[in-house]
Amino acid sequence: MSAFSAIGEDREIEQDEFTPGIEPQATWCPGCGDFSVLKALKQAMPEVGRTPDETLLCTGIGCSGKLNSYFDSYGFHTIHGRALPVARAAKVANPGVEVIAAGGDGDGYGIGGNHFMHTARENHDMTYIVFNNEIFGLTKGQTSPTSPKGHKSKTQPSGSAKAPLRPLSLSLASGASYVARTAAVNPNQAAEVVAEAIEHDGFAHIDFLTQCPTWNKDARQYVPYTDVQDSDEYDFDITDRQEAGEMMYEVESKLYEGEVLTGRFYKDDRPSYGEEKRATGEMPEQPLAERYFDEDVEWERCADELIDKHT
Repeated sequence: MSAFSAIGEDREIEQDEFTPGIEPQATWCPGCGDFSVLKALKQAMPEVGRTPDETLLCTGIGCSGKLNSYFDSYGFHTIHGRALPVARAAKVANPGVEVIAAGGDGDGYGIGGNHFMHTARENHDMTYIVFNNEIFGLTKGQTSPTSPKGHKSKTQPSGSAKAPLRPLSLSLASGASYVARTAAVNPNQAAEVVAEAIEHDGFAHIDFLTQCPTWNKDARQYVPYTDVQDSDEYDFDITDRQEAGEMMYEVESKLYEGEVLTGRFYKDDRPSYGEEKRATGEMPEQPLAERYFDEDVEWERCADELIDKHT
């Protein structure tokens, strides 16, 4: 049991615990895929045995940023593209907390793209759910990094001249140790993938296809879909980086040809950032956050070591 009495509590977790006592009226549009992300997250938490008091949800700006208004846990609503650095700091300070970050495709792959690459590279132990609807929804329909080539919008009235970013391939190349794609239209798979990602020790990235019927009417509703793990047509080893990369490239290409492939694409059990730092002694065994509750702890300042070297 941690110094935080809520962490490490051994009891049965109910899904309803993650619904706020006074549930706010969701402002997502009817038919929005974001409802499915919320449902999958609520279904996954009891499976992994985490309570609201053991969970931190960091969100960015956009329709996805409203997630922690409808999900009862500790929450931090960050600014555009900054959900991951806040989530990283929280995990470093208190590794006992289950940290989940969420953002949209514009928020995560565009504005916060640099944070995405380096959080994956360092393999921080957290789950990152990206609501991918191929559009900037909250700001009323601008082209996003995952909008297909030729897509017409307020910012690209003649059609986008740029090929879309490949989020799965980018995640793998950056160093994520768990990469998956699911869709709002596949709720059973979505809940399973979210639970697996949370249980994974390392940076777990989920590209969650979420339709936007209001601002991206030209986009498919991501149906019909094929689960690559249930299909005899696709046979690859998710622990083999090269095979995973080839599969991801095919998946990303086929999405814009009208074929939706979902599933788990890569899993690597290498040590997380925190595990590596604690093994080398660069991170204390006692979480920084717990020191605030320990009257006997002797506080250290990193500046002291630098001062000693130069005096």
